[in-house]
Amino acid sequence: MQLPIKAILVFHAAARAGSISRAAEDLSVTPSAVSQQIQLLETQLGVSLLTKAGRGVALTEAGERYFSMISEQIERIEEATGTIRGFRSVTTLTIRATPTLSNKWLLPRLGALLDQHPDLEVRLDGTNEPTDFNQELVDIELRHGNGRWPGLFVEGIAEEQFIPVCAPCYAAPGSLRVDDLPNHRLIHSVKSQAQWATWFQLAEVAPGERWRRVMFDRSHMAIDAAVRGMGIALESTLMMEDELKSGRLVCPVAAAPELRIVTQWIVCPRDHLRQKKVRLFLDWLRTERDVWQAAQVGVRF
Repeated sequence: MQLPIKAILVFHAAARAGSISRAAEDLSVTPSAVSQQIQLLETQLGVSLLTKAGRGVALTEAGERYFSMISEQIERIEEATGTIRGFRSVTTLTIRATPTLSNKWLLPRLGALLDQHPDLEVRLDGTNEPTDFNQELVDIELRHGNGRWPGLFVEGIAEEQFIPVCAPCYAAPGSLRVDDLPNHRLIHSVKSQAQWATWFQLAEVAPGERWRRVMFDRSHMAIDAAVRGMGIALESTLMMEDELKSGRLVCPVAAAPELRIVTQWIVCPRDHLRQKKVRLFLDWLRTERDVWQAAQVGVRF
């Protein structure tokens, strides 16, 4: 049996209004059209739903039961319809990005993108879990890793410089020698591609068998720990932009060896590049990246 959607909605309006005429006004139809739809529904259900009560109508026992069963669903449909109508002109872009890139670099810039494109709605999913584009509704991902993901569009965001940093209250800029660092508490980002062991190899320093260290599984936690004076972290200038500019973090090592790698990548299926919202975001991201890179020229830590 075909579901009599129109008749159900008319009955709901009449039961809620308690009047055939008021329901007709709400629905912008005639009272006779309301009565016809209710009679059609009663015929299909085989029960009487409404009865006259003075100038209005009242629910029968079956009508009360039916009304209580359908009201929540109809109200949810009305709410959903109103929501979609209100967001009809908005385009939603879903971005997945690593927590540190989201918090430290993307979020401070995101307001400018939204101001430039008021019809763009952004959902930012901050996680290190890689996207399964066949199963998840993600438009574009900013992924941490080595850049080797066959079958996907992959583009490096920027080359990052990893430097030792600490709060100025812990050690002044340039006050330590490279071989001093093994004597200090070292902050480790355990998932980072830039590790202290690699940096010490570049510096030609043997750190010893036992280190004083504290470990975090997110780089933004390691950065915040360094700001709090907990020790010395090895982190990316891309992720520490605000902390370095404000002086909350400094490089305590004079003539620190340079460790430069790309760790953050733009990743998505190639067919996503045909979407206007994805191209818009990529153009904006590349511009922001170029501005950041230009600001790094000549900067010494």
